[in-house]
Parts: sequence; C-alpha cells; structure tokens
Amino acid sequence: MAEAAATRAAVTIGAMHRRDVKAVLEIEKRVFPEPWSSSVFASELALRHGRSYRAARLGRRIVGYRGLMFTPEEAHITTIAVAPEYHRRGIATMLLLDAVATSIENGAFTLSLEVAFSNSGAQALYRRFGFAPVGVRKGYYQLTGEDAYVMFAYDIASEDYARRLAGIEAELSSRPEVRR
Repeated sequence: MAEAAATRAAVTIGAMHRRDVKAVLEIEKRVFPEPWSSSVFASELALRHGRSYRAARLGRRIVGYRGLMFTPEEAHITTIAVAPEYHRRGIATMLLLDAVATSIENGAFTLSLEVAFSNSGAQALYRRFGFAPVGVRKGYYQLTGEDAYVMFAYDIASEDYARRLAGIEAELSSRPEVRR
C-alpha cells in the first residue's frame, strides 16, 4: 500500500518531552487496557540517566512512542505503542530499530520486554527482531489478570544481529506495506 510507504517516509523519531505526554496518553488509552498515567510518564521523563523515551511524529502529530530502561549491559523496553489508525505501516518496526540502536549506544548486549499472551501481532514483530520467550509473568496485567511473556533478544551488538537488522531495514524500505 503506497500510503504506508508515504507515512513511513514522513515519520521522524525524536526525543519525547513533557509537552508530548498528553498526546502520548491519548494513544496509551486506546492501545492498552491498563494505560500508564501522566505521572508515570512524567517521572520516567524526569530520569535523565538510565532511560530513553522517544516519539514517532508525522508532522507535528505523535503517532507512536517507545521507552527504554538501561541496566549494565541490558536494556528493557518499558513501553511501545502506535496509534491504531497507523498500525501496519511500519512505525512499530521503526521504533524498534531505534530502540535497538539506542540500546547498543548505551552498552547493552541484551534487550528484554513483556508482552501480553493475547498480543500475537506484537509477538510476531518481536520475533522478527530475534526476541524469544524465556518466561511467563503470571497475572502481569492486573486489571485483566492476563499473563505476559518475558522475551529477550541476545547479542544485539553482534555482527549476526546487525545482519538481522539490515534485513529488517531493507524490507521496511523496499515494501510498500509492512506486515507484522
């Protein structure tokens, strides 16, 4: 779909700021059954070290975002979301590529996340990036009681992983529509 390619070409990813929280919350409430509050985002953004929050923008409109937390040699994706009307246009892939690059820049060798059992679309995307389930967090989502997979991608700074990313980037740039 040419519209998806045009959207990706116009999307920029940059730092998330406090002034962006209102727009981020609008997406958050539409995507997650247990959305973060503005105070959670504000406290995460206030942490200058050990965190990275970035937003995907189409013009001035925020269409997605992602968050990272760093520990020695590991990064953890704290949140990632795309506005529903922009799903399947490659924006989540762009955000993950950015997350991996930022993680490597911060010295991470592994990248982890949690994902709901029912979110098969996100799981497929994460598998493309080399994530594999390593455990389960029972009742992780308190409101729904749903379990979450704990997924890890290992050796993200390796040449093999760089080749995986190059393949994902090539697919993203060559296809008019990206399927996850």
